[in-house]
Amino acid sequence: MTTRRPLTTAVSLTMALVLLVLVGCGPDSPSNDADSSVVIGAGLRGPKGLTATAYARGPTKQGSFALDHSGRLWIGTADSTDRGQDGVYLVTGAGADPVEVISGLHTALGLAWIDDTLYVAVKEQVLAYTGFDGTTFASHHTVVDLPSGVGESNNLAVAPDGHLLLGISSPCDHCTPTLPQSAAIVSFLPDGSGLQVYASGIRAPVGLAFYPGTADLLVSMNQRDDLGDYTPGDWLAQVQAGQAWGFPDCYGQGGPSCAGVPAPIATLDQHAAVSGVAVLTGPLGPITEPSAFVAEWATGTVARVALAVDGTTVTGTTHPFLTGLTNPVPVLATPDGSLLVGDWTTGTIYLVSGSTAA
Repeated sequence: MTTRRPLTTAVSLTMALVLLVLVGCGPDSPSNDADSSVVIGAGLRGPKGLTATAYARGPTKQGSFALDHSGRLWIGTADSTDRGQDGVYLVTGAGADPVEVISGLHTALGLAWIDDTLYVAVKEQVLAYTGFDGTTFASHHTVVDLPSGVGESNNLAVAPDGHLLLGISSPCDHCTPTLPQSAAIVSFLPDGSGLQVYASGIRAPVGLAFYPGTADLLVSMNQRDDLGDYTPGDWLAQVQAGQAWGFPDCYGQGGPSCAGVPAPIATLDQHAAVSGVAVLTGPLGPITEPSAFVAEWATGTVARVALAVDGTTVTGTTHPFLTGLTNPVPVLATPDGSLLVGDWTTGTIYLVSGSTAA
């Protein structure tokens, strides 16, 4: 799954889970009501004016979320050691028990619905499932086959132009990948045609989300681990087609190695294993500005990045948001402006919404 582990020469999901020492934190932000932490329910702390409830008790190892056209929640699991025993589960509504619909998968870290087709990103492939009858899918086929050893397949996102985007981690922590699709975001049409590198030089592009109503792609990025205390915080970045982000030579240190490399929107915690990203533009309790919410697996928190959009440029300021989680990975904005957060370790799915008593 998207947890941060030192990488050697294999895909990170085939390696044992390693807990990292956390050092430092993101930029300081001014104290206000949206930053003040109080108990908001379900064992979580967050800004006053929010309410957290347990939406469902799902499977553990949750790696991805998607909503279908009926508003039902789909969950993909991704174990830390790939044993081919991951699956996709359906939760029909709040309080419902998850039902496994697809089994025998290899790390389902990306889910996306387009019309009546469910796309699932797994190890070195993207699969398409069609003909769901309420219990099973009638058929499925492989849309994209990636080269062996390319790296971890992460989140999927549907672009406004109908293309699918997939983040692919480097297969190694700080070496120079030999495959063009490694440490990159790739783009392809729903039928799998037109596969190309959208952006390159990104050690681990994990969470992908578009700013609603725009083609502005926001991506969470894990940094190199070999640098220890000198590692900058993980990043939330706006990624545009054709960009090269400089991995492994540039990691935000400046100088010749970073010449021409874009800057991130926001810096998050060091060694945080940043995972899913969700964007809300409407109010969420006391939070009134558009914000990206980024899960940090290793810190057990969800950070908030307040966003400002100027034309096609997005800037951000980091704020605390949720604590009390164990290892959050998937986050998803709901149509009513709430937030779903999945805990990889406990399997609890939390619903965070504005409090009626605020």
